[in-house]
Amino acid sequence: MGRSYFVEEAVGQYLLDLATKSKTLITGLLVGQCSQQRDYIVLAIRTPPKEESKSNTIHRSDLSNIDEEWTTAHANQVSRMLPGGLLVLGVFTVAVPELSKEIQNTLRKLVFSVEKSVARKRLWSFSEEDVPDRVALHFCSATKKTLCRTYDVQDPKSVAKPADWKYQHGLSTSWLSLECTINANIHIPLPETLASHDLEKNTRNGLARWAKQIEEAVFLINGQVKEEDADLLEGQKKFTRGNMPSATQSLDVRVLMQLSRNSNSRSTATVQICSGSINLKGALKCKAYVHNNKPRIKDAVKALKRDIINTLSHRCEILFEDLLISETPGKKNSEREYHALPCRVFAPIAESNVLLCDYKFGDETAREIQEHFLEMLDQAVQTEDIQTAEEMNTVEVTPPKEFQDDVQQKRLTKETLLLKFHQNIGVVIAVAVAISAAAFSFNYFSD
Repeated sequence: MGRSYFVEEAVGQYLLDLATKSKTLITGLLVGQCSQQRDYIVLAIRTPPKEESKSNTIHRSDLSNIDEEWTTAHANQVSRMLPGGLLVLGVFTVAVPELSKEIQNTLRKLVFSVEKSVARKRLWSFSEEDVPDRVALHFCSATKKTLCRTYDVQDPKSVAKPADWKYQHGLSTSWLSLECTINANIHIPLPETLASHDLEKNTRNGLARWAKQIEEAVFLINGQVKEEDADLLEGQKKFTRGNMPSATQSLDVRVLMQLSRNSNSRSTATVQICSGSINLKGALKCKAYVHNNKPRIKDAVKALKRDIINTLSHRCEILFEDLLISETPGKKNSEREYHALPCRVFAPIAESNVLLCDYKFGDETAREIQEHFLEMLDQAVQTEDIQTAEEMNTVEVTPPKEFQDDVQQKRLTKETLLLKFHQNIGVVIAVAVAISAAAFSFNYFSD
């Protein structure tokens, strides 16, 4: 028996509009959430046309115009804008009936390419309970019928399996939202032998070590620690179709970082000669969504953990991309450089209480955020609906003494993470000592 996909009604209308208005063969992404019992699709997003092809008319039956690299690049951008619990679950095409057989091979190739590309950016790995199936949907522009198939992306030889495609009104209006603010203070040493082009790679390795700490952390939901398999909705007000909330029900989460995972482990100090370091310091506003069909504690915690890891990783990627674009040739690095990572903003998607996110630097305007939502998600967002994440504590930046005359101390009241490059400060010895303990010792990393 194949999987069942419960789909937001607005997705069906979106596909119908694409088939009616466009004369081209269209590809796109499907965004949603997986569970052991059923899968959910809350958003369909067409692949943006390339600039050079916008003025060209492409016949619906021309499969050669499907650009795999362009589609996977779009999937990477969309993945950055998804809160915890939401994933790119597959791809779709809008095409004529005669392509039904040919299109399946193309869809299969796109499904595996998109998943491989998106997975490469992740700092977390799938668990045994994660659903490996991804959906390939063909929407016929003539009959308006859908042909839904799934592939196991962990099996390169996977064959297509049939799946049900069922529309449902108000699919995600009663989903639960989990929110937390976590204060990060991450020190990443830079080896003396590090080449300049390896800076991003070294930062990613440092974030991977921090990600393991997040995976091992203890999460308090509404101030309580509960069994992993316990019902997340236990003690919460439950909603039916006739009793839908006006906004998504939100649960407050606090994170306790664990200092030692294995009390019996033994380690020695590691000495490394370094030429500098990177410090990431600030507050992360994190958000995750969980379906309301008997969700478990472990499902909610997993979704929030992945959002914490993703949002910091994405911000660093965006900053490095921005630095490459704005880099001035011949510019020498000063003793210390301060760079503000982009802050997180949220906005609702049509027909849903789920908020998607984007990242903005301080000089970016609301109009630019709107344009990015429209370009990447094909969603029009109103200025008044854009929510800038606020941090709980003020972050104070003190520049080096030699720059105090030129740079005033700044108090950052918005959610900001500071990436500080300490370079040319002499030889620094970074010593990491793992301490064994008889019991777990906890340190509040949030609040």
